[in-house]
Amino acid sequence: MTECLLLAVMAYDRFVAICIPLHYTIIMNGKVCMKLAAASWTITLIPVLIPVGTPQKRLCGHNVINHFTCELQVLLKLVCSDTSDSEIIMRISGPLLLVVPFVFIMATYAHIGVAMLRIRSAQGRIKAFSTCSSHLAVVGIFYGTAMSIYLRPQTKSVSDQDKLISVFYGSVTPLLNPLIYSLRNKDVHGALKRTFAKAKSVYI
Repeated sequence: MTECLLLAVMAYDRFVAICIPLHYTIIMNGKVCMKLAAASWTITLIPVLIPVGTPQKRLCGHNVINHFTCELQVLLKLVCSDTSDSEIIMRISGPLLLVVPFVFIMATYAHIGVAMLRIRSAQGRIKAFSTCSSHLAVVGIFYGTAMSIYLRPQTKSVSDQDKLISVFYGSVTPLLNPLIYSLRNKDVHGALKRTFAKAKSVYI
């Protein structure tokens, strides 16, 4: 949930950089960035802390979680007692902290797209696109996997596909982030070209 809000904050950062470049240093100064990051963490702590005050759940059966991680949806499948309070929290927090930031990101990029079309030079458009491309790639990978898990109807059993998707957005996406965000770096470009050239020469 925190990553959803941070991705929305980063989308706003791109919006200011491309649509209002002359005011970027004033709007997105260090204090504002710290406040936005702190707000993202604080907001997502609320749905995590709410269940602390609810009655303790009673587990039944073999008490073995059929998953790689202790996902809340999977844990609730083992509960014999009433889970309506937890389900209500999930139904409220899921759309609020997944869909709302996603809609905000899409709306922000719609404005960015309009601003890019107004740029006359091809070089300027390429530069603007390169500013957003890495963030868009992360948004696509993260939201594609997260929404497929949290926003679809829950079933009684857990499929291998669910577990694979969970591992992908929980482990693979964070591992890809440094690579995706560093692709704009000239030194990384050079290192990748040398690596591919070396690998190609070995196979040839």
